[in-house]
Amino acid sequence: MSQLALQLTEADQQVLLQIARNAVASYLAGESPRIPEAAGALKEVRGTFVSLHRGDELRGCIGNIHAVSPLCRTVAECAIAAAVGDPRFTPLSSAELSTVEFEISVLSPFQRVRDINEIEIGKHGLLISRRNSRGLLLPQVAATYGWTRERFIQETCKKAGLKPDDWKQDVTIELFSALVFSEKQFVMTCSSHGQPGEIF
Repeated sequence: MSQLALQLTEADQQVLLQIARNAVASYLAGESPRIPEAAGALKEVRGTFVSLHRGDELRGCIGNIHAVSPLCRTVAECAIAAAVGDPRFTPLSSAELSTVEFEISVLSPFQRVRDINEIEIGKHGLLISRRNSRGLLLPQVAATYGWTRERFIQETCKKAGLKPDDWKQDVTIELFSALVFSEKQFVMTCSSHGQPGEIF
């Protein structure tokens, strides 16, 4: 895995989570997100996904695997997109903001899979592509659902709009790992009005 993940300290993770929440709170309030100046590992350019959860249920998830901005800005952009732009869900409201938890996945570089036995459930995510079709599932998805390696590949094919067994044909399979962290890991709060929270 990329050394970036090893360089993201707990303090860095807390900053990114706060950036995500603050960005959504500002957007919902009709304000421009205030993104702090990037420093250290937060200046790195990495693919990132931001997920919103209400309890055990997903409330939104959007990512950018070809990021061109520093990590702190990519997190802010993905957080807003996950909150209001995921077509599977209605846009998040200000009243809901205090009921959701943020989770961030920082991706390693992608690696072409030559043998599916290289794929480790719980460690690797998958990107499957064929021409203009592309589907990605994060490492935690297969572990959460208890999928086998082949089921994981099949589900990623379906995410790409392909048939489950199309992976046996002319497709490109790439794996990646991710540093995944969420507000559950830290003591973080936000006001009842969904304003930027505090880290204790």
